[in-house]
Amino acid sequence: MSELATIPEQKAGIEQSSEVEQIDTQPSLIDWKAIWKPLSLITGVFLVFFWLPIDNSRLTGAVIESLALAKWYAQEHVLLCLVPAFFIAGAISVFVSQAAVMKYLGAGARKVLSYGVASISGSILAVCSCTVLPLFAGIWKRGAGLGPAIAFLYSGPAINVLAIVLTARVLGIEIGAARAIGAIVFSIVIGLFMHLMFLKEEHAKAEAALHMPEPEAERPLWQNVIYFAVMVGILVSATWGKPNAPNGLWHTIYSVKWLLTGFFAIILGVLLVKWFCVRAYKLVLAVAAVLVLAVTFPHEPLIAFSAGIIGMVVLTASTRGETESWFLSTWDFAKQIMPLLFAGVLVAGLLLGRPVSEGLIPSQWVSGLVGGNSLWANLFASLVGAFMYFATLTEVPILQGLLGAGMGKGPALALLLAGPALSLPNMLVIRSVLGTKKTVAFVSLVVIMATISGIIFGHYFA
Repeated sequence: MSELATIPEQKAGIEQSSEVEQIDTQPSLIDWKAIWKPLSLITGVFLVFFWLPIDNSRLTGAVIESLALAKWYAQEHVLLCLVPAFFIAGAISVFVSQAAVMKYLGAGARKVLSYGVASISGSILAVCSCTVLPLFAGIWKRGAGLGPAIAFLYSGPAINVLAIVLTARVLGIEIGAARAIGAIVFSIVIGLFMHLMFLKEEHAKAEAALHMPEPEAERPLWQNVIYFAVMVGILVSATWGKPNAPNGLWHTIYSVKWLLTGFFAIILGVLLVKWFCVRAYKLVLAVAAVLVLAVTFPHEPLIAFSAGIIGMVVLTASTRGETESWFLSTWDFAKQIMPLLFAGVLVAGLLLGRPVSEGLIPSQWVSGLVGGNSLWANLFASLVGAFMYFATLTEVPILQGLLGAGMGKGPALALLLAGPALSLPNMLVIRSVLGTKKTVAFVSLVVIMATISGIIFGHYFA
């Protein structure tokens, strides 16, 4: 009887084991490939906050410097530099035909023409490494070749006439001349190298340009030239920096910069009514608001300028047709670029601080590693310059202090050639436009050429 009683139990055991085997052979519901990345991120963030040394004075100071740099960037660059640049980039995307861009800057255009136009147009703007980004993205998306687009990207912040003159006066005529020559050569050579490195893609773009129909111009070329010149006039006037000398041409222009900005803004308003179908009464209301704020707060020109920006947004967003498309294109550039720029500024401030203070990396380390004219000193100066953010003209007083602390002239030139054209925020945005491979190639070319130039210059002018 006992043996007969165990038979049902054995059958139950067999059925249970078969069910277990059947469950084990079923496909897993867990997709580890989709889980490990967010899990690693969550774990990493948890460990950072778990071990965060909040009592460390250098860390807390670096965090404050990071926020201070972001505040300074928002106050000095977003309204005056980036917003006008976004509107110019949006106008390029809407009002400049792709065929026209490819004719002058495309992969199939004559090299002398395309690189000449790119370097000259970039140098005329004389903007910082972040302000040039919307303009670069605009011409790239309209079909510009990689080489001319890169030449424009480098020349905008690097070939700055005022910065070169200031460099020669403060740091010496040798460094000033070397910076001017090096920046011009860099913009063309780096563009050509990028073209050759991605030659297959450039040939495909050139082939596509051959089959592109001629554009139907909605307005004469002279109108396009005028309104782009007016917008560039607003950008250059509003961002004109205060020179060190209390007199001279540069100081005279600085003293009337807001009058120039207002003059160009009035011309732009007239063009909006005549050529872009903006209602005149809307323009009158916007101008009246700006004038009231300008008179009420005469020593705070940013208030009136901000009102002008708001008015520009309302005028373009509330007018149907191509003007509304202009606003939407401008907004697309802003939402793509702004988050990356601020993230990069925060990280750069955390690591390197501001020009007058320190981040996590002590300034003594930097000054101690750029003395002499060794390969390492020049390479280190190029790398620091590439990742640090320099506003227009701020690199000159920074280098003046580093030279006084023992920095070699070769590394000084290397930093001048790599620093103004690159920054960590700049790299993040370039990657979102060009991709990782092209961004790494561009940054590497700038750093390598700046290092070689520094070694050569330091050898002859030590």
